Amino acid sequence: MQTNPKSNGLFPTILASTVHDIKNSLGTLLELVRQTAAKQDGQSAELNQLEFEAARINHSLMQLLVMYKVDSQKFSLDIEECPVIEIVDEAIHQQARLAGLHNIDLQVDCAADEMCYCDNAIISNSLAAVLNNALRYTHKTILIVVAEEDGYLTIAIEDDGEGYPPHFLGADLNDTAELDWVSGNTGLGLYFVSVMAGLHKNAGKSGFVQIDNESRLGGARFKLFLP
Repeated sequence: MQTNPKSNGLFPTILASTVHDIKNSLGTLLELVRQTAAKQDGQSAELNQLEFEAARINHSLMQLLVMYKVDSQKFSLDIEECPVIEIVDEAIHQQARLAGLHNIDLQVDCAADEMCYCDNAIISNSLAAVLNNALRYTHKTILIVVAEEDGYLTIAIEDDGEGYPPHFLGADLNDTAELDWVSGNTGLGLYFVSVMAGLHKNAGKSGFVQIDNESRLGGARFKLFLP
């Protein structure tokens, strides 16, 4: 009698291994696309779009692998003190190609000496995922604001688009049961960022995220709170 792979936990492991292999192959493909685009001085809109889509898929696969490790209790943060502007700059760097393709003005309000304790790579990747979403839906401008609020460091990403849809605003971003898996517009990126924020803890506080349509630019606003 054959054993159902799901019954002994083998299926998630196989899936994670497969995702990892796909991510490696996609990384090779992405590098080839970038080399080809560089030979053409970045003038090919098709290659630029291909690079962006490949990077977006690669980022989604990274999120899946991290979430698998979190669920399997095999994930731990690498906390260190770092300048917040470096985290923001890295997130912008990951999305610079898309911003250029759509002529989006990226504005940053962050003090050069603002510091925080966090997992630099995880937070910058998380912000890049949110920024990617904002770039897809904004009209002309995105504003990134770093501030301190009630004992938390906050990083806000605001745009001038149409704002978050009502089902996003009313959902619990920590509850996968409330995500819309049918339409394809799941909010998985926001869920990932919410989980990563929650893993950051300090002095009895945990990180979290908030979303609303109170952007100073008239559209959506995302806020990350780090203790």
